[in-house]
Amino acid sequence: MSLKTQVESGIKDAMRAKDQDTLRALRAIKSLILLEETKGGASGDLSADDELKLLTKAAKQRRESADIYKAQDRADLLEKEEAELAVIEQFLPKQLSDDELKAKLQEIIARVGASGPSDMGKVMGAATKELTGQADGKVISATVKSLLA
Repeated sequence: MSLKTQVESGIKDAMRAKDQDTLRALRAIKSLILLEETKGGASGDLSADDELKLLTKAAKQRRESADIYKAQDRADLLEKEEAELAVIEQFLPKQLSDDELKAKLQEIIARVGASGPSDMGKVMGAATKELTGQADGKVISATVKSLLA
């Protein structure tokens, strides 16, 4: 089942349950999907990879907004962002733990033959392709940097 179909089904369920936080998050996801499908040069249907990129971007935006609201002591807005993030994360693949991430990155380092910090670009290129949606780019970068040091 495509992401769009899952989201539309979730919207109906949220409307029946009168769950405003879930409904707001699902409508935001649907809006992103529709914008991407109708953007110039788009074929109309999104690939699974495109859907994953959209969800990852939406989750990242919610996390950044939540951090800002936390710093500004805006609990009301923080609560909304965290609720939307929880809904978005339901559609994302399971995030890797630190140990799992480190193990996968060590495999990638061995595969590309990286030996030091100068090979970080090679490792990051392979890692971001393989681990898209499973770990945040900043976390991947920091872990690769520590493993190559």
